[in-house]
This record gives sequence, structure tokens and C-alpha cells, in this order.
Amino acid sequence: MIDLLQSDDPQPVGVETPHGSSPLVFVSDHAGRAIPRRLGDLGLDEAERARHIGWDIGVYGVTSALARALDAVYVFQPYSRLVIDCNRRPGSPGSIPAVSDGTRVPGNEDLSPGDRRAREHAILRPYHREVERVFAERRAAGLPAVLLTMHSCTPRLRAAPVDRPWEISVIADRDWRVGEALIALLEAETGFCVGRNQPYTVDIENDYTVPLHAEANGLAYVEIEIRQDLIEREAGQRAWARLLADVLPRAIAASGVLDERRRTA
Repeated sequence: MIDLLQSDDPQPVGVETPHGSSPLVFVSDHAGRAIPRRLGDLGLDEAERARHIGWDIGVYGVTSALARALDAVYVFQPYSRLVIDCNRRPGSPGSIPAVSDGTRVPGNEDLSPGDRRAREHAILRPYHREVERVFAERRAAGLPAVLLTMHSCTPRLRAAPVDRPWEISVIADRDWRVGEALIALLEAETGFCVGRNQPYTVDIENDYTVPLHAEANGLAYVEIEIRQDLIEREAGQRAWARLLADVLPRAIAASGVLDERRRTA
């Protein structure tokens, strides 16, 4: 198996506010669009690599500011989801897509098992080990934790050209404690069209972050999708960070998940 990353490639995981005091822990599976030098441009031009198929546009700017405002740990993935999608179960069809939203990805075609393992070993595994380490460290110290997995979504797929009305979507699978509280606040206090498991859901068979770190461990969580046209510029990122810095702690408090943890500790 080749050593995919070279010395001048970005590290496979980023961490900000590593000693944050907040119980909220933010993660972004698709925060960046880096590609290892060994893989070139995956056969795509700059315009294609910059599309939503390559990363969650704007989500790093929102979440970095949000984590600073709340003094919360932020773990993020700097590599393009076209190299390997860190929110897809390894080996699943969407893990290393040969076609994404109508775009053929030549650099992902006809990969050997060794090629796939190299990407998993170099990028996906270190990222998830770091997320796991953060939660293990908090458990060992007796500190509460809630997982906030942050994403952004395109307002319109090329392959299915229907406008998506949801400015923000709240997503969960079996545990809706935080999600229900967040939806209630957003609907009461904003004029947004709020999606519930729209336009995506947590798919236990294919998704990875929530099933691995939250559902499997009984950890409270919520997944958030913000529409990309609202956060592609810095001003929008700052505005959404301010909004969520206000709403999220109140949703956590209203959900009772921290009170429940204290009662069972």
C-alpha cells in the first residue's frame, strides 16, 4: 500500500479550540477541498472541484467562528470528499464516487483495493480516530459532550434540478432529543423554512459519523445542513455563526440531555 500523503500535503485532520470548555463538540466531514499531490486533480478542472461535490461550501467558516464563540472543540476534515468521503462507510458506493451529481470523476475510476485502502488509511481513519479521541478524553474527565455534525447542501442539484426551499435542515435518526428542541426554537424565532430530515437523512447503512460516534455510544447529537447559497460568502458565514451561537446552547438546555447525563452520572 502506497503512502498517499507526502510531507507538503495538509495534515489529515484539523482541530481548533482543542481545550474548549463547552459540552458541544463540532465536527465537519467535508470542510475542505484539498487533494493529495499524488492524485493530481482527479481529472477535474477547477470549476468542478469547487462545486458542492468536492466539499461543503461555507461550512468551515461558519463552524470555526461558532466554535470560537462557544469555546467548543472543532474537528474538521480538510480533504475533498471526492478523495474519500469521511461521512460514508468505507467500502460503500458513495465512499469514493466515480460519478457525483452528474460529474464523472476520472481519478476515482477503476481503483484497486489497495488504492482504496490507501485513501482510507491516510485520511478517513486519522479523522475518525481524532473524533473518537476527543469524546474518550471527555468521558475520562467526566465532562459532558454533545455531537454537532455540521454540513452545507447545494440549493439545486445538477442531476435533479429542483429548488430546495430549506434554509436550514435538522437531521437525526433514532435520537431526536436535541433535534426536536432545535427545530422548535428555529420555527418560533426565525422565518426560515426548516427541514426535518430534508433533503437528507442519516442512513445507517451508508453514513458513518453519526452511527459510529453517536448512535453506537448513546451520545446526544444533531446533524445540521445549511443551504450553501446563504453561507458561500464571509458575511453570511458570520451571520449564521452568530445565530447558531445563540440558538444551539438554548436547544441543548431545552432538550434536557445534559440534565439527564448528570442524573445518571
